Parts: sequence; C-alpha cells; structure tokens
Amino acid sequence: MMFFIPLSSAQADFAPYFYDNGPYSQNGNLALFSLSEDTAVGTQIYSLNGTDPEGQEVRYGLSFDPGSREYFRVDPISGNITLVEKLDREVNLTSHRVTIFVMDANDEKPEFQNMPAIIDVLETTMSGSSIYKANAVDKDTGSGGSVTYYLQNPQSTLFAIDRHSGVLRIKSGEMLDYEKTKTLFITVIAKDGGGNFNGKEQFMSSSATLTINVIDAQDTPPSFIGTPYFAYVYEVSVPGSEIFTVVAKDGDVGNPNPIHYSFDDGDDGVFHINKTSGCITLLSQPMYLKREIFNIKVRASEVSPEGRLMDYGVTTVVIRVVDLNNNPPTFYGENGPQNMFELTMYEHPPEGEILRGLKITVNDSDQGANAKFNLRLIGPGRMLRVVPQTVLNEAQVTILVEDSAAMDYEKHNFLTYKLLAVEIDTPERFSSTADIVIHLLDTNDNAPRFSSDYYIARIPENSPGGSNVVSVTATDPDSGPWGEVKYSIYGSGADLFLIQSASGIIYTQPWASLDAEVRSKYNFYVKAEDAEGKYSLAEVFVTVLDLNDHPPAFNDNFLETTMVIGAPVKIEAVDDDAEIPNNVIEYAIMKAEPDNNIFDINADTGEIMLKSYIKSMAIIQNITKQRDCTWSLVVQARDRGQPSFSTTAVVKIDITEATQLSGGPLGSFLMQSRNKPLHILGMLAGFISLMVIVTVIISTATFMRNKKSNRILPNRRVRRRPRKQQAWVFKNPFKKPETPGEKFKIEEVREEEEREIEVIVENVNYNNNVSNVVRQWPLPPSAPSLPPPPPAYIPGERQWAVPTVSATLAPRPKKKVITRQDTVNKALVSELKMRLEQKSLMKH
Repeated sequence: MMFFIPLSSAQADFAPYFYDNGPYSQNGNLALFSLSEDTAVGTQIYSLNGTDPEGQEVRYGLSFDPGSREYFRVDPISGNITLVEKLDREVNLTSHRVTIFVMDANDEKPEFQNMPAIIDVLETTMSGSSIYKANAVDKDTGSGGSVTYYLQNPQSTLFAIDRHSGVLRIKSGEMLDYEKTKTLFITVIAKDGGGNFNGKEQFMSSSATLTINVIDAQDTPPSFIGTPYFAYVYEVSVPGSEIFTVVAKDGDVGNPNPIHYSFDDGDDGVFHINKTSGCITLLSQPMYLKREIFNIKVRASEVSPEGRLMDYGVTTVVIRVVDLNNNPPTFYGENGPQNMFELTMYEHPPEGEILRGLKITVNDSDQGANAKFNLRLIGPGRMLRVVPQTVLNEAQVTILVEDSAAMDYEKHNFLTYKLLAVEIDTPERFSSTADIVIHLLDTNDNAPRFSSDYYIARIPENSPGGSNVVSVTATDPDSGPWGEVKYSIYGSGADLFLIQSASGIIYTQPWASLDAEVRSKYNFYVKAEDAEGKYSLAEVFVTVLDLNDHPPAFNDNFLETTMVIGAPVKIEAVDDDAEIPNNVIEYAIMKAEPDNNIFDINADTGEIMLKSYIKSMAIIQNITKQRDCTWSLVVQARDRGQPSFSTTAVVKIDITEATQLSGGPLGSFLMQSRNKPLHILGMLAGFISLMVIVTVIISTATFMRNKKSNRILPNRRVRRRPRKQQAWVFKNPFKKPETPGEKFKIEEVREEEEREIEVIVENVNYNNNVSNVVRQWPLPPSAPSLPPPPPAYIPGERQWAVPTVSATLAPRPKKKVITRQDTVNKALVSELKMRLEQKSLMKH
C-alpha cells in the first residue's frame, strides 16, 4: 500500500512532503504505525499530514498493489485514513511498504536552448530554403511538456516556421534583398500543450529573438540619384560651360564598384560628359542650336576590379535652350503695333457674341517661359470676357459678351476697358496694355413707366365739365422717338373722363355732370405707350366729393300716429346726400298745439315722448282743460352739412292710456294699426284662413264618425229663441273718428326765408383747373300756411273711440300770451289740487 500527495502549482520548483512526527504517532507520515487486528471497521486510524514548499494546497491518496485488497480509505482533503475491511493478523501481512508519488502539474515554461541568436543569410538564398532550427525544452511531462513554434512580428512575413520541428525557412515566392533591408528581426514563440494547474487548464509559452543579417551580393545595377534631370542652356552661354552633373551609385551598396559615365546615343557634337565625374559641358554656341529641347540619354556602368564594364543603368537628361526675357508682350492691329481700339455697336448684344469689329493680336517674341503671359480685361462690371486668358508666344484676341443686360445705353453711352497682358513665370513680369472703347447705340428696349402704380383723385360733385381731375406722369429712358410717351385711358369707369395724350392731364368730359348721390367712385386704367407700342398701365381712382345739396324729407307714414302714455312714437326723415355729415339729421320740436310743454324729442333718432312728469291722462286734461284733443306738433329735421338745410312738418298725435283701450287685445291692435290698413287686412286674412282650416278638420272628423256608425239617432228637440232679441251691434274699427283736427292739412314748413344761397366749395384735388366753384342752390321751402278752421263736432258719427285729448291749431287770441312756464305751472297746480281732493275724500 502506498500513500501519495498529488500537487499542481504554476510556479512550483519543489515537491510536497509529509511531516515526520516520530514513530507511533497518529499524525504524520505513517512511519512505524501499528494496528490491532480487532479494530472495528469504519474507525479512523490515522491522519496524513503534508505540505508544499510553495504554499500550494495538497491532496492525499492511497495506492494498493495490483490484486490486493483495499483495507483503508483516505479523505483527499483532510488526509484522515479509515479502516474499511476487517483485519486478521493470521491472514494479513505484519508490515506494509509505504510509497509516496508526486504527480506532475503544468508549472514549467518551454526554454529555448539556442536562442536568442544572430545568423547571416546571403540575399541570393533561394525561396523555401531552411536557414535555422529553433530548439525549446519544457521540463513538464505529458502535454505540458510538448512544444510548438510560431512567428510573431511584421518582418516574419518573409519566413515560415515548422510548428513541431522549429525549422525556419524563407517563404515560397519570397526573396531577401540587401538593398531594401539589411537586418531582419524574427520573434519565435514556443508554446506548450497545456496541462492542469490548481484545478484549471493552463498553457505556458516563451519567446526569443533571431537576428538575420542579409549579406549583399553583386546583383543590382547602378542607379542615378536625384532623377529626373533637367538642365538649361542660356543664350549667353559659351562653349565649355558646365551644363549639368549626373550622379550614379552601384546598387550593391555592401561592396560597391566604381561607376563609368557615357552618352548612350554617342556624342553628337553639342554636349560632352566626363566619364568619371558625370559633368556635362556645352561644345557649341547656343545660337547654332537647332532645337529648343534636347533629351540626352546617359549610361552609368559598374567597373569590375579587373577594369571590365559590368551592369549599367540609363537615365535621361532634359536640356532646354533658354531665351533671355528681354521682350514684353505687344498688341498689334491690322497695320502694326497699336494700343487703342474702338468699336460702335447696339446696346444689349446677345450673350456670347464675339465683338467682330475688334481685330487684335498679341505677341511676345521671347521663347519658352519668357513668352508665356496672361490676358485680362479691366473695366466696369463683368460685361465682357477675353479669350484666351493664357497665351504662349502669340494669339488672336477674342472679346465675348458676358452680361448683355449691363450693356445699357441708358446707363453707359460708351464703355472703356483696359486690355492687360502680364508675363506669368518671369522675374521681370513684363506687361503691356491697350485701350478698348465701345460706343453703344440706343435701341427701344424700355417701356414707359408710370411714377406710381395707381393715382387717387378727388373732385367736388359741383365741378363743371372740363375740370382737371389728376395728372399722371410716365417716363421712357429711351432716346429720340422711342422716349416720347402718349397717354390714353380705358375701362368701364372712364366714360366721364378724357386725357391729354401728350401731358397726361385727366379732366372731365365737357358735358359731364357729377353727382355723388348717383355715383361717388370711379376707377379706370391709364396707358402710357411709346412709338413702337411698348406700354405700361396704371390705375386711377376718382372720388366724387359730396356737397350738401339735398334738404331732409319726412316720411309721410309717420306724420299721423297714436301715442300710448309711457311709450314714444317715432318720426323719420331722409336726406339724399351721399356722405356724412351732409346726410346726418337732427330733430327738434318747433311748436306744439295746444301746449308747447308736453313733448320732448330725441335729436338723433326722432323719437317723440311725453315729458317725464306726465304720468296720466288727468294731467294732460288739467293742462288743456279739454276731454279729447289731437295734438299737432311742428317738427324740424335739419342736416349737419355746410350750409345746413332743414325741413319742417306737422305731426298729428292722439294720446291715450294703455288701460283705457276697449276691445281687449284686438282693440289695442286695431287702435295702434289704424294708420296701417295692410297690417289689419293681413291679420284678418290669417284669422279667416285658420277658421276655414279648423272647420274643414271638424267636418271631416264628423263625417268619418257618422259613416262608421249604423245606428239610428233619436229625434232632437229644437228650442227657438224669442223673436225680440237684441240685435248685434258691430262697430267699424276702420272708420277714422272725425275730430276737429282730422282735416288739418300737413304741409312742409320752411324755417328760412326764400332766398338764394351761394355756396363756395374748394376742389380737393390740386390738379383741378377750377379752384372755386359757385353753385346756385334751389330755393328753400316756404313757411307753412295757417291750418283751416275745424269742422263741427258730431258725437254720433264716432261709433267707437279711445279717450283722447284733442285740440286744433286754430289761432290763439292775441290778448294773452301763455308762456311755457305758465303752462307747466298750471299743470302742476291742477295735479296738486286733484291729489288733495282725493286725500280729503279718503279721510271722510
């Protein structure tokens, strides 16, 4: 039987071990341990106790010989050993061999045996060739001791490594190049196969660097430095002048060979090259050179130690014959150099059109870059454009129209431009200029334009025919006949107006008669046209100013009415003037018969009402001392115009109390509508129609009921009324009561005496040619005549009557003049007397 402690540790260098607590102890390494054969099964007989030098946790186990019985069991964590089989000394051996095994854990990294290292590899080594073998050893056993190899860094793309053997090769298709990279650094990683450590799977690796020195070989031809090569020969150069020096080096820089220079095409007698230094010199005068540019091929060859020419490289040297910049650009016309060009043309030419009248050529007699210059136009706006903009040596100058609208005769009669030529790449920046003057001719490109889109005018209605209304103005910026404007008007509102075609003054027709009450607003269009028919329009608004030329007129329907105490009656007058204040009316009571202190009137609405202290018929009767009376009021309607006109009328009013109306609601309605017979007829027609409909419905219902019943109705007695029955008496509600004042004739009363009124009205429009207008107004109305004498009063002719206070407007005796104050005093005294009498009667 063997005891062992399995242990795994990533950093372990030493195996775990048991504590030796001495013989016969119950804890330790089981040394000299003895056990009685009668020990009961399941008894804990010993405790193994061990440790790990690195402090890792240990596990305990038992191992038995093959084929032997397992009498003991150990707890792997605590190390407690328990008896699990019955012991028999005679059967079991008296002693046992104890063996402790330490199991391997993946706690060791692979270690390189031959790296880091430095090796030399010839740049001509073939691709796929092996150049090195990496070797790494892992001390662990099993998978933890197996090693695989990998490459890691950008320079590893040229190489490949066998994962198992560690053999490093140049990749297939790749070659080393000393001229590109002289030294390569390769990082090799050795990684184990992984194993258990502290209960987890763990992989460990190591890395090492391999330095590869690439050995140069003679495999690269010479190369020129600083290409491409450009050289210049100036016109002042002399034979033997150095033009340019080429430089070449052997491509094999590790062990370079000397260089030999020569012309690849041979010597053409123009240039020479030094075979050792590469310096190119001029052999002839520049003036004799037939070409401006020479492309010379130069060869650089390697010279072997034996003096033999080997590999070579070729390059091209471009030699330009340069002229000195001693001539500025020059402008030419048809007859030689010229710096002033003129042209006459119509305004607004089409955009993109060429100004063909200008024949300009520009030239620079220098050569090459000295003859390259720019052309620019300097002048107002961007109306023109020059083509071409860049010139080499010589060009025909073309000027195009860029902005046609800006070439306007009305803005510019002529245009002046500077044509500028400036060298581009020369230090001197020579330049020259030429003046271009373009004279523009006018065309009819503008229509007349009014000073305003609309005109507003005012003219009094009494203006005579031919009066000025308004003056319109339109201008045409074109010259000559194209700038002359003719005016005309048209439209539905232009019938009463004319316009002077040359001046634009609008005036009324000679026969025109303006009336604001008929029409106060006119609008029409005015047209301004040039000689070719181009035109524009404006709208004219004319307002006819109203004058106060109509007096107010009363409505006859309101001049005879009935007033219920507490409710006003209203009169109405109309003024035919068109505008305020000429048609605004004010009302006033001029006179009332038989008393002036009974009524008030609302000056704005024309409502007539009783004085506030008149509450009953009794007060009126005390004032008039009459039982029935018809009141006649002289009412004035005056407008607010300047001058003011007024009209008077006699209004006849019957006064009654609402509680004294007989006949119930029908009587009240008939009384209030006696002056409106159409209202009464409409009410009667509606009432009769309703009765007919009710009768038809009742008859139809009775017929249907009798038709359904089949029984015989009993006879009925007919009781006759006595013959001496009082006859029905119907009062005629439509017959007007004849009162002493009912035949009073209503006439208009004129407040002012008959005279001629002279009215001066100012024309509001400043363009009118008549400043003051005198108009003769019609004669004012005359004063009313006295009323006729009242007819005799016949009580029997009035079949129904409403208690009223009536009176006539007969002339009063001149002996006594009753003022308004006297009448008021008498009414108050009478009312006070009546109240005192009533109180005395109540006391008794």
